[in-house]
Amino acid sequence: MSKPNTTRWIGIGLLGVPIYGVLTFWTSLDPQPDPGTQLKAWARFVTTNEYLLEHLFGSLLGMILVIFGTFALGAYLARSRAGGMGLWAMVITVLGNLLYLTIGGVSALAVPEEGQAVLSGLEEYEELPNIPADTALIAIYGLAFLLLFVGNVLLGVAIWRSGTLPKWAGAIWGASAVFVYLLSAVWFLISGAQVTPPTVLVGMVLLVISGAWIAWSVLSRPSTAQEAVGGTAAERRVR
Repeated sequence: MSKPNTTRWIGIGLLGVPIYGVLTFWTSLDPQPDPGTQLKAWARFVTTNEYLLEHLFGSLLGMILVIFGTFALGAYLARSRAGGMGLWAMVITVLGNLLYLTIGGVSALAVPEEGQAVLSGLEEYEELPNIPADTALIAIYGLAFLLLFVGNVLLGVAIWRSGTLPKWAGAIWGASAVFVYLLSAVWFLISGAQVTPPTVLVGMVLLVISGAWIAWSVLSRPSTAQEAVGGTAAERRVR
């Protein structure tokens, strides 16, 4: 059997990152109304078919693709000078994405039911006391946010130090994490609004640029199988 073209497989996996950025940018263009100040408008927004489709084929699909892309990036970095850091950053980032994926499922499938209850006149639904599940949701959200910020910043540093990937693609990757997670958290704390902040749009543009640059860099290089064959031929010529 022929050796698998691992470099091309990794490059294809890396394409999941810019695709995720595009999908997230698309779903963030029309943020939901703030339920704290526009409850009825929010309820009408989250009960539309467009809301469901955007979350299923935008948010959730994008997160699945970026998990594959992060695994591919970690595999590529493992062969570089920043291999250890790249693998740890991959683990942290994937864990954060998996935790965030559970929240995405709640947003896509449970929130429309809440909106329907409000539109049916059950506004007392919003005044129910918090239960442990609410506390767990907030804790998971906060932990996922922290892991994604730390993991993506470390990935940016690992890309910069790898010696095999474009340095400035790593800097842009790290900057995207600052906009998507750190500045978004500051925006949430200052505004108190429960809507997608504009900093996410900036961060996703940066991630698309960085992810596409890295994927192109990997796909434009010879495969590991070709490198091995070349090395063998070179050895034969020396002999």
